[in-house]
Amino acid sequence: MMQLPQHHKPSAHSCCPSWIRRSPPSPPPPPHKKLGGGRSRYACRLVPLLVLTVYSVVTVLRIPSASLVVSTADSERVDRREDLEALKTHLPSNQNSLEAREETRSVASLPCSAFISGEAGHGEEGVLCCDRSHYRSDVCYLRGDVRTDPSTSSVLLYNAARGSGPEKVRPYTRKFEDSVMSSIDEVTIVPVPGGHNASASALRRRCDVRHPRGVPAVVLSTGGYTGNVYHEFSDGLIPLFVTAQRFGGEVVLVVLEYHYWWLGRYGAVLEQLTNYKVVDFRSDRRVHCFDEMIVGLRIHGELVVDPKLMPNGKSIKDFQALLHRGYSRTTTTTTPSASPPVPLPLPLAPLSRSRSRACPRPAAKPKLLIFIRKQNRVLLNLPHVVTACRRAGFAPHVMNLRRQTPLAAIHAALASADAMVAVHGAAVTHFLFMRPGSVLLQVVPVGLDWAADAFYGKPAQQLGLEYLEYKVAPEESSLAAEYGLDSTVLRNPWVISSRGWWEMKKVYMDRQNVTVNIKRFGELLRTARTHLKNTTACAAAAALR
Repeated sequence: MMQLPQHHKPSAHSCCPSWIRRSPPSPPPPPHKKLGGGRSRYACRLVPLLVLTVYSVVTVLRIPSASLVVSTADSERVDRREDLEALKTHLPSNQNSLEAREETRSVASLPCSAFISGEAGHGEEGVLCCDRSHYRSDVCYLRGDVRTDPSTSSVLLYNAARGSGPEKVRPYTRKFEDSVMSSIDEVTIVPVPGGHNASASALRRRCDVRHPRGVPAVVLSTGGYTGNVYHEFSDGLIPLFVTAQRFGGEVVLVVLEYHYWWLGRYGAVLEQLTNYKVVDFRSDRRVHCFDEMIVGLRIHGELVVDPKLMPNGKSIKDFQALLHRGYSRTTTTTTPSASPPVPLPLPLAPLSRSRSRACPRPAAKPKLLIFIRKQNRVLLNLPHVVTACRRAGFAPHVMNLRRQTPLAAIHAALASADAMVAVHGAAVTHFLFMRPGSVLLQVVPVGLDWAADAFYGKPAQQLGLEYLEYKVAPEESSLAAEYGLDSTVLRNPWVISSRGWWEMKKVYMDRQNVTVNIKRFGELLRTARTHLKNTTACAAAAALR
């Protein structure tokens, strides 16, 4: 008996792929075969459709009923496409709630600088973070139960977030200079996680001094280069202003390596920044408790307050206004007479051998102060410089500063001056006391061009002063006699500077004196006098009235 050919019958396993992807059509059934295979194929395709329908129903039932209820007002604002997308993602179609969730950021996601500047952290507890991104300083922020432990030079933060580790900070603004930073006292910040149970509270150090809530602490060091007036302002007072002025006096200053003379010298400035007594971290053995603390100071640069980096837009002019308030009040309270105080004798350089022949300064002549140095970078032809100043129409005064000279006296002299002349050095820092529109004339010795401009030139211009430079020629430097006029030291100073700061300092700062060319120097004086001409004319007109 002849066997009929066997035709492939679709099985349950092979029917499903037929609706998912295209497959070659099966051959038509023989004439004598019933068409039952076609129905089986349709049934196979119907099964997945039923499964998909059941899945859709279950999915809809899982959505909260509130998400499916849309008011008439909402239906007018939200289109059908947004509702479909909401169904797909199981999220309500109300976009306002989505926006609120996107704007709310966790504490961990905020940058530490936002806490330090006061832009974040209000109401948060147990916050500990450090901003180590700046090449000049590291600054840490703590909020919560903060307590000092002078015995171990540490600060404790109780109920800190779990996972927080200890941090070590040297609160001084010369992080890039290892030799100096190694001499700065280190503060260890110790996070202490724990709950509010009785046993955890019993382990806490008892508060000897509990400072008012809302009054934070700022921890700083007066070590390092403190003792040099430039560094006292650039590394200390101005960064302190940048960090603490936003508190409006409601802040406690905690000082490491505390010096009593520093407090006496800058007390008038500190009183403008804090309403409280300064805490000596090392000597005060009591436990001070705060609800907020900043360890370290923020810094913007050399004698700079960058308004773009300040949360309230303050600038170096605001710092200068603070100096004027502090030292003007000091001179007013210490001098009973109504006339302007002159606590320092400012001798007028004589034009001749007889001092009795020196004439008093006419009211119309602008006042010019000459700051002199005694050990290095000395102005060797000072008498000729004084004469040149007089011939240019100035009334010159020579400032011979000593370490014990009160800053209030220097402020009183410069606040009323029209111009200042000084060889590059720390004393140039006192230009901060001068009025905007005044003239700063800096004598720049060989090899100090960059330092003169970066440390004093640019900051003076930002303060609104007219800045002039007298660049010492090789033949005007005392280094010509020591090394020779054609030596590398005088002709290519960058070769020496490339060996590092200390090599440059040893040659150009410690061993150099100058003798300025009076003719060339006189030209700069006339430029300064021209700048002040309008001011002088106004003063003369006022005198006539």
